[in-house]
Amino acid sequence: MAVETSPVIGFIGLGVMGGPMCRNMALKHAGDVLAYDMNSSAFEALEGTKARRMATVADVAAAADCVFLSLPGGPQVEQVCLGAGGLSAGGRRPSTIIDLSTTAVASARAVAEKLAGAGIDFADAPVARTREAAQRGELSIMVGASDAVYARIEPMLRYIASDVTHCGAVGCGQVVKLINNALVFEHTMALAEMMVLGERSGVQPAVLLDAVSKGSGDSFVLRNHGRKAMLPRSFPDKAFPPEYVLKDLSYVLELAAQTGLAAHVAELAQRYYAATATEGWSGRYFPAVIEIIDRGIGPAKAG
Repeated sequence: MAVETSPVIGFIGLGVMGGPMCRNMALKHAGDVLAYDMNSSAFEALEGTKARRMATVADVAAAADCVFLSLPGGPQVEQVCLGAGGLSAGGRRPSTIIDLSTTAVASARAVAEKLAGAGIDFADAPVARTREAAQRGELSIMVGASDAVYARIEPMLRYIASDVTHCGAVGCGQVVKLINNALVFEHTMALAEMMVLGERSGVQPAVLLDAVSKGSGDSFVLRNHGRKAMLPRSFPDKAFPPEYVLKDLSYVLELAAQTGLAAHVAELAQRYYAATATEGWSGRYFPAVIEIIDRGIGPAKAG
């Protein structure tokens, strides 16, 4: 009887989220885990694990069965998957590529179509929740894939997530992730406005959040972004900055235009976070939007 072996996992992109995700895979997967990042210091996240550092993307493609990507956006995913020296360029290719990044829906579907022509299955599987959740292996993942591909990759996604949802065919994972992110960005903006209003009307922000958290206004954004960032006015570097918000909102608005929806709330959020990025909080944690609201310095009004 043949002995079933564990697939060799490749992982490309060891950033704020990718590093801890790859670490969890290396600690939990029975087979080999091969890692690549352009930044040599990124491999520090894998110290003490069996993950092996690879020199190039092509080296990962030549040895891995399934390759996970955690990259800044659609252009990088397209380059790694389809470009010269990319995952589909060599004679030996992975059977499946799973993209954990957040990209435009149209980009995910176009990449999947081109990879299919090279005999490679593709799933978009963007992740949600915080860096701390990534470290604990408790992310939420929204997957766009065929039933067969989902069945094959779901056990590996469980290495890094406590919640995995099959949202539909390729692209549907990105649809759900973008909607999730837009709701967070919009709610953060709305909460910031009400925190400023409450304080100017004589209610201390901590008291306001405590009281609202006991009523129907409670939310994840209040308990996390409100309490941990907006209340102390702490907006560190190397968190999720307004520039990343704007990238995701551009994808949301692109999808809205493609579906004929006038997404006015998302458009308003785009103006607020554009002001956040240009008025002193570039590169800082995006709940800094409260400073824009408090100081009355943005956003530009709709025409």
